[in-house]
Amino acid sequence: MLQLKDLSFRRGPNRLLEGATLTIYPGQKVGLVGANGCGKSSLFALLREELHADTGDVTMPPGWEIAHVAQHTPDTDRPALEFALDGDRELRQLQADLMAAEAAGNGLQQAELHGRLESIGAYEAESRAARLLHGLGFAPGDEQRAVNSYSGGWRMRLALARTLMCRSDLLLLDEPTNHLDLDAVIWLEGWLKTYPGTLLLISHDRDFLDAVVSHTLHLEHQRLTLYIGNYSAFERQRAERLAQQQAAYVRQQREIAHMHSFVERFRAKATKARQAQSRLKALERMELIAPAHIDSPFRFSFAPADTLPRPLLRLDDAVVGYGERPILNGVGFSLDPGDRIGLLGRNGAGKSTLIKVLAQTLPLQAGRCERAQDLKIGYFAQHQLEQLRPTDSPLLHLRRLDPQATEQALRDYLGGFGFIGDRALEPVAPLSGGEKARLVLALMIRQRPNLLLLDEPTNHLDLDMRQALAEALQEFDGALVLVSHDRHLLRVTSDDLWLVDGGAVRPFDGDLDDYPAWLAGRQVLDEQQNASNQKGATNASGGGERKQQRRQAAETRKALQPLRNREKTLERQLTALSERRAALEQQLSAPELYEAAAKTQLLTLLAEQRQLQADLDATETAWLEVCETLETLEHAQIRDG
Repeated sequence: MLQLKDLSFRRGPNRLLEGATLTIYPGQKVGLVGANGCGKSSLFALLREELHADTGDVTMPPGWEIAHVAQHTPDTDRPALEFALDGDRELRQLQADLMAAEAAGNGLQQAELHGRLESIGAYEAESRAARLLHGLGFAPGDEQRAVNSYSGGWRMRLALARTLMCRSDLLLLDEPTNHLDLDAVIWLEGWLKTYPGTLLLISHDRDFLDAVVSHTLHLEHQRLTLYIGNYSAFERQRAERLAQQQAAYVRQQREIAHMHSFVERFRAKATKARQAQSRLKALERMELIAPAHIDSPFRFSFAPADTLPRPLLRLDDAVVGYGERPILNGVGFSLDPGDRIGLLGRNGAGKSTLIKVLAQTLPLQAGRCERAQDLKIGYFAQHQLEQLRPTDSPLLHLRRLDPQATEQALRDYLGGFGFIGDRALEPVAPLSGGEKARLVLALMIRQRPNLLLLDEPTNHLDLDMRQALAEALQEFDGALVLVSHDRHLLRVTSDDLWLVDGGAVRPFDGDLDDYPAWLAGRQVLDEQQNASNQKGATNASGGGERKQQRRQAAETRKALQPLRNREKTLERQLTALSERRAALEQQLSAPELYEAAAKTQLLTLLAEQRQLQADLDATETAWLEVCETLETLEHAQIRDG
């Protein structure tokens, strides 16, 4: 079992845990939750012995194999399959020992090693690794591509596959769904349900936590509290402790009334019946969970839009893609105030591409897009975090949008997004990814849009902020188009689900609970089609065709090479900055540094830490932008064949 005994530790001047005592038994699956910055990732680092406690002990069975996802994937030309196999350290060690025994001609040792390899399932290892890669979204054949040919987002999936390949006793996963689409999240959820070891999981995805964990560990105010049950059970139990704060129910009652109104309007309408039932399920959950967030620091809402023209936007026979490569063909629909659309579809199908066309950041290849004269778009995507001015404060960013407002009004508004007191006056550069995302959302909402286009808005947001966003979207009076792997957000905000698949956009026949079954059926069809294509290619292919394919592949590699070079440069910078940060944090953990005689040295180190964090955040943002561009281009080229 894993035990913490009277454990306390700090990072720099901040105490993160005080007197924690905890027992986690083998096979338990525990979700670790708490606000951003409370110390969840630091606790993981302590369990990996990368940090050390100030007082107390951590004990676990001797010989336990601990697996975690590495922060950075090495720049290597090893095939993806071999890279994933490296996660099984015992397998690789036995294979190395076998090669040495064969070279030495030691037959007895060879026989013994073959027996040990068979006992750990070594001869099915490649098949197991291939299934992991496929489940995480890699297409057939991708497992032989070099690791360094993948963009950053896909390398993170490779790192996750390598971690899952390890036959671990303790698995530590820190936000594993952040860089996954909904399809891969659903697959990972199923994999973790059958994982036989002990799992500690940090996640801000409530549906994911509900499906996977049996216990919830809450880190708050430097204390650890273990609750029996999944995340929803934790929220119910915590809500009971906070129920006396009844004032928070006022907002909740408005949300419930809105959802009841939708259900009553559309319960008997055939085209909306499934979504009405989905809303009823969400309503039942919201009535239970909302009290658990009454102490949330986030309070904001959408002001009514200035105008609500009909339609806001119309697409006719649109062709969408990059360059001359179409991804979606013949797309046609209109968006009116009150429309709430959740986009479903597999990775690379074109969801984000469609959002970019609606946001006017990507031109149509053909067709027509008509926009209302008074259309005001609020567009959120991860790359917009980079567009914030690093040296300006949140208050200054907001003042540019609303120069007539008083400073107090602007600071009150920012306070609803967690920028309280001096936080509103500090430069943006040192802010975390979650804080920057909150600021981008605050700026977008302040502009009073009548069409919201949200592409994975919950990445980096903690559970309280996700709940606050879901509540605010309930009251939004314009049109909403949402792409998200957060199923709770999709459930409580989307009235209609559209499927982006096979180059088309059409209504999804079902609700969100039907989507995993659709995915499974689509996968079977794909496997049949791939088998048929491979058979046809074997019979019909000739040397000229293979030569043309090689030429096209070479042109693709050449076109993407500058981006890959930039990605590698940024990765090296990230590694160097991360190593320096770790060394600096080790210096700051020295008790003698906080004595009066060392004040000057402490202030110098803290200033260096702030600058280092700013450089790290800026570099990470640039790296993520390059990775996103690479990923988009690669998908377009793969789809084109």
